[in-house]
Amino acid sequence: MENVRNDYELLDYISDKYFQLRKTIEQMWNNSYSIAITKSEWQILSLIHGKKPTIAEVTKKVNISRQATHKNIKLLYSKGLITINNVENSNKNKYLELTSLGEACYLDSQLMKESIEKDIVAKIGPENVAILKNILRLDWN
Repeated sequence: MENVRNDYELLDYISDKYFQLRKTIEQMWNNSYSIAITKSEWQILSLIHGKKPTIAEVTKKVNISRQATHKNIKLLYSKGLITINNVENSNKNKYLELTSLGEACYLDSQLMKESIEKDIVAKIGPENVAILKNILRLDWN
């Protein structure tokens, strides 16, 4: 049985579950692929998927510094997961796009997330998953 802590608060439970899920996804990925992708890189890939955002647009949406964002973009490019393209009629602005490898990695990670969600549904039930999703979608501010 899992240890229950009486001094835990809501944020502690949410944080613990988040880190457990991230660790599970990371292990699933690492067991299947030789391309290491960090949490920040995954965040950038998800922002690029299905779109062609500029570097500036991606930088505004991630929770890391501008310098770290640029470093991660360069790493994704060096891994062959994204392309960096010039915006038409602009020498300064560049947009990002997933390569076929990047698209395949993104889609495979989505399948892994779906698998984990199915496991959660099996453990806590579909009704509780629906309730949890609805609660997490609420504006808490």
